[in-house]
Amino acid sequence: MSERPSVQEIAAFLADIRASRTADAGPADLLARKADLLERIAEAMPGDAEAAEVARTARAAADEAGG
Repeated sequence: MSERPSVQEIAAFLADIRASRTADAGPADLLARKADLLERIAEAMPGDAEAAEVARTARAAADEAGG
C-alpha cells in the first residue's frame, strides 16, 4: 500500500503546474504525477467510489498523453 500524498508533495506538484504554464514542456509528466497522487489518495480511501473514479480518469488521461 502506498502512502497518502503529503501536503508538501501536493504543493510541489501545484508549483510545477504553475511553472509549466511558461515552459514549452508537454503535459505527459504532469498528468502522470497527477494520476499517481490521485491513485494514492483513492487507495487511502478504499470506500470512496468518487475518489476511485477520479483516479481512474486521471490515469487514463496520463496514459493517453504518454502515448
